[in-house]
Amino acid sequence: MKTAPIADFKARLSAYLDAVKAGEEVIVTERGRPVAQVTAVRGSRLDSARCDELIRNGQLKPPLHSLPKEFLTRALPADAAGHVMTSLLDERNDGR
Repeated sequence: MKTAPIADFKARLSAYLDAVKAGEEVIVTERGRPVAQVTAVRGSRLDSARCDELIRNGQLKPPLHSLPKEFLTRALPADAAGHVMTSLLDERNDGR
């Protein structure tokens, strides 16, 4: 377990997050007193019991099939004309 004063934690956030990803726990202190604990996220965000409850309530739909293994690493489609950015900026300007 590592301990870091707030100023040092802010200044070296990437290094502390790398340590957390590697399994370390970081306690952030203010004037020597612990104010926060940073740990890696374990497991899925929603546990299976919570997912089951949401499905029963109609608030969540179960997946039809698993995502392909390369889903998160495959290349994104090109948008050379910038249509996506234009649409995003239009929505932002409309307050949506």
